[in-house]
Amino acid sequence: MTRAFLFLAIFLAATNARGEAPPRPREPEGYRLDAYRAPVPATLTGATVIDTAKAFDMWKAKAAVFIDALPHAPKPEGLPKSAVWREQPRFDIPGSVWLPDTGYGELAEATQRYLEKGLARATASDKSKPLVFYCLENCWMSWNAAKRAMSLGYANVFWYPQGTDGWAAQKHPLEERKPEPRE
Repeated sequence: MTRAFLFLAIFLAATNARGEAPPRPREPEGYRLDAYRAPVPATLTGATVIDTAKAFDMWKAKAAVFIDALPHAPKPEGLPKSAVWREQPRFDIPGSVWLPDTGYGELAEATQRYLEKGLARATASDKSKPLVFYCLENCWMSWNAAKRAMSLGYANVFWYPQGTDGWAAQKHPLEERKPEPRE
């Protein structure tokens, strides 16, 4: 009896009275400032939301620059010289530009400049060039970065909320990526 009750409680928590999944969160007016790994909205005003099939078609056609906004864990400061540090590899959509840490809700001035220069370099300063922003599924970093790109005047912004999780699930190719250098 306890197992049945537990199953029912989990089912009811995950669905509404009609048996549907709970609604996605609404878009915040500004940037998402915390809890970046949480369900994302279905929309991003001013951008085109795409699924894995559309992202793959755009990638195959080389119709856009793909921008990864996933954060990058740096080597801890003060790590003893004898300590072994193994950076976690990032496997990314081939040909992407990884601009880590640019999807936080508030950016330090240096990170803002890093984003601006990275986007200018990736687009050859063409603000009409299509950009596809992504990170992982249920990650607000790509949502924030795409929104920030639009505020910088980029006019052809796509948001791919499934990110590398959705890409890998379809067995599309991935390649190891290093972050774009900070100048």
